[in-house]
Amino acid sequence: MDAVNVIKGYNKVNPGHENIPPPPHKRLKAAVIISAFVLLTLIIGLMTAAAVHVGRESKESPVSLSSNSDDLIKKLCSVTRYPDLCFTSISSSPNVSTETNPDAEFIFKLSLEVSMKELRNVSSSIKTLSDRLPSQAALVDCMGQLDDALSRLKDSMAETETDDELTERKVNDIQTWISAGMSDEESCLDGLTEMGSTAVDEVRSMMEKSKKLLSNSLAIIANIRTILHMVSMGRCNCKAICKSMM
Repeated sequence: MDAVNVIKGYNKVNPGHENIPPPPHKRLKAAVIISAFVLLTLIIGLMTAAAVHVGRESKESPVSLSSNSDDLIKKLCSVTRYPDLCFTSISSSPNVSTETNPDAEFIFKLSLEVSMKELRNVSSSIKTLSDRLPSQAALVDCMGQLDDALSRLKDSMAETETDDELTERKVNDIQTWISAGMSDEESCLDGLTEMGSTAVDEVRSMMEKSKKLLSNSLAIIANIRTILHMVSMGRCNCKAICKSMM
C-alpha cells in the first residue's frame, strides 16, 4: 500500500514545497535581466532629456543667418511682383553674411542696396550711350533724373541706418522716396520718347531690371508698414513677433 501511494504521488507538487526559493543560478539570471532593463531605461531617459535640452537651446538662441536667412528672404519676397528676382538678388548680396540674427528691416536694407547698385549701373550705361550720341540732349536730362532717383534712395537708406527703430513715419518717407525714384525712371523714358530719341528702346531695356528691383523694395517696405500698423493698433504686442509673421 505504501508503495502504491509513492507511485501515485510521483511528479506531483508537494504543497509544502510551493515557497521554496529558486536555485541561486536562476536568481542571478533574473537579477541580471532586471538590472539590464533598468540600465536601458536610464540610458533612454538621458538621451530623451538631452534631446529636449538641445531643442530648447536651439529655440532660445539666436537663429544663425546661414540657416534661416533664405526662409526669411523668401517670405519677404513672396509679397513682391518679381519674387524670383527678389530672392536671387538679395541672397547673392555680398553683405548677406554680415548679420547673425537678420530681421525684416535688414533684408529690406539689402534689397535697397541691390536697387541702388543696379541704378548706378544704369546711369553709367546711359552716360556711355550719351557720349556715343552727343546730339541727343534727352539722354543728358535722363541722367539728371536718375541722379535724383539715386539721391532719393540714399535718403531711404539713411533712414534705416539710424539707431532708432523704424516707425510708420519713417516707413512712409521711405515709400515716398522709392516711389519718386521709380517716377524719375519713367520720366526719363517719357522724355526720350517725346524728343524722338533713337535710344529710347535701348534705355528701356537697360532700366528693366532696375525698375523691377525698385518695385520689389517698395513692396517689402510696404509689408513692413502693414506690420507696424498692426503694432500701433494693438493687434500685435511685439514688433519682433510681428516681423516674424511675414
